[in-house]
Amino acid sequence: MHTVAVLALDGVSAFDLSIPCQVFALATGPGGAPAYEVRVCVDRDMTTTAGPTEPFRISSSYCWDDALGADTVIVPGIPADRVPDLRAVRVLREAAAGGARVASICTGAFALAHAGLLEGRRATTHWRFAGTLAERFPGTSVDPSVLYVDEGQVLTSAGIAAGLDLCLHMVRRDHGAAVAADAARVLVMPPQRSGGQAQFIEYRTPDDDSSDLGETLQWMRAKLSEQLSLADIAAHAMMSRRSLARHFRAQTGTTPLRWLLTQRVQRTRELLETTDLALTRVAQETGFGSVETLRHHFARQVGTTPSAYRTAFRH
Repeated sequence: MHTVAVLALDGVSAFDLSIPCQVFALATGPGGAPAYEVRVCVDRDMTTTAGPTEPFRISSSYCWDDALGADTVIVPGIPADRVPDLRAVRVLREAAAGGARVASICTGAFALAHAGLLEGRRATTHWRFAGTLAERFPGTSVDPSVLYVDEGQVLTSAGIAAGLDLCLHMVRRDHGAAVAADAARVLVMPPQRSGGQAQFIEYRTPDDDSSDLGETLQWMRAKLSEQLSLADIAAHAMMSRRSLARHFRAQTGTTPLRWLLTQRVQRTRELLETTDLALTRVAQETGFGSVETLRHHFARQVGTTPSAYRTAFRH
């Protein structure tokens, strides 16, 4: 079983700490068997932070050194101005050197940077601390605008909820879109927000119905097999193309056609995992039209071919 070690450092964010525990515990394989073993690794009793409330302590049967046997090591957010304990830094370096996948949530990126794991890599963190990360570690290419960055063995995510997106992304990488979608459904989360989606999403008040694109997004998902143009989408939303583009970026962080493309690739993954449909039929069902177009966009987003993906994740 794939072991996930959540490396809790002193001052760890209580919210960040709970994210990988929830996501990986909810991921199940065939027959409902757990897909991961999750360990919370602490050094004695650790102090956590939970916003303006008083700090509280946590304890665990696993210590920092127990993270060395894990397949994935995740560092939740810590105070950005705090230098992590040298023993924790050693554990991170040894885990990465041993081949473990290493990830951070929010300001946990600073711990990875102190361990030298972000040197020469692209990374992200909460937008409020991105400038500080870039200044302290100039060898890291910090992108303050995205939800998460996947550099293969090392992954980083933006603030708070982006940690959910990153953990679901790792589940998707390990077990496919269907398993990740099931976990997301229990979490009441969108099944996929791509790493390149913007951190800066406009949250509307309940009475702001005039710019709510919820019905249009559902309509677009239902019309994936059809060739939708910007004019079609704008007409359904009862907006001009310019207004549509503005509201769409504010609510989703991307453009209508890019969002539509991501949904088509997501649906392709689901069909490859759960059906025996020929690629020509999958291309028609998802609106790509041709197998060549499907292969092109699938490879760009997923990093492999549809046939290889089906072989790996077909249940």
